[in-house]
Amino acid sequence: MLQDWLGLRPVKATEAAGEGPPAVEINAAPANHPVSSSARRQEPRKPRLGIALGGGAARGWAHIGVIRALEKAGYAPDVVVGTSIGAVVGGCWAAGKLDELEAFARSLTKSRVLWLMDFHFGSGLISGDRLKRLLDRDVGGLMIEDLKPRFAAVATELRTGHEIWLTRGPLVQALQASYALPGIFDPVQLGGRWLFDGALVNPIPVTTTRALSAELVLAVNLNNDMFGRGTVIPDHGGLTDPPQEEMAETIAEGLFSPVLGAARSIGQRMGRRSHAGPGLATVMVDAFNITQDRIARSRMAGDPPDVHVKPRLGRIGLFDFHRAAEAITLGEEAVAQVLEDLQNATEMLTLEG
Repeated sequence: MLQDWLGLRPVKATEAAGEGPPAVEINAAPANHPVSSSARRQEPRKPRLGIALGGGAARGWAHIGVIRALEKAGYAPDVVVGTSIGAVVGGCWAAGKLDELEAFARSLTKSRVLWLMDFHFGSGLISGDRLKRLLDRDVGGLMIEDLKPRFAAVATELRTGHEIWLTRGPLVQALQASYALPGIFDPVQLGGRWLFDGALVNPIPVTTTRALSAELVLAVNLNNDMFGRGTVIPDHGGLTDPPQEEMAETIAEGLFSPVLGAARSIGQRMGRRSHAGPGLATVMVDAFNITQDRIARSRMAGDPPDVHVKPRLGRIGLFDFHRAAEAITLGEEAVAQVLEDLQNATEMLTLEG
């Protein structure tokens, strides 16, 4: 009854005649009566965790280990933003397809990697159709805006250089655009814009992750283990030959060997002499890496993450996609080293109700 629910009892006849307690008595609320929000102490709310997954080609398999370790420790992300290979791993996880991606990565061999590279002469050396078919098989038809948690991929617009945040539309096309390394993969047309690798403008998308409502940002830097790079040599006269780097030769002889071999053959037939200088692949990849490294340093200095994960990936080449097992393990180990920092940051940013 309404009177019972309000905690009121009816007036007795003796009380109405002036005997006994006042006419109406307010009792304590019944057990099932809702308690007001001001009287109830809410549970503390943990900050929204966002992860910014950086670019780094084959080293990006480490992102799988990072996400696995975070989930195991009880830190499932609320926001995921990726650039290049980071977009691929982050997008597959947001779509619930990380198991399939990990199985694919662990199955890769050198010969299968080369088979996936469908070489042609277009806007890039690789059309990317075979990789797209693999993505279509697992995440085809999915739209970014339907994913939980929130996801975004970062890409760069051709000609204007605009930084494009892909927050809606077909997931597969967004992943393609984000990893389309200029000169290597063909750019992708999406929403009336020609897009390619987002690492040219935002290699580790911390700013994007914060903008998508993340309150605690964990960034994964795949190229932090490159010691001795990006310094200044103040006095150089060119009297001695600098040491040659083995990684550049591995890239040239591995990924691009079919195309470069054909190019050398044509050059020899035309009477051109081969030279000992860096090849096409070395120049293209090193130029991209130098640009990416400088931009990443600048942007991370201006907007540092709350937690910085730095897998030791220096021994894994940019195109060593067949070394997924090693990269995944290194990603897991890197998270173990920052779990205490992550816990402290979470406690500091935990909001009382």
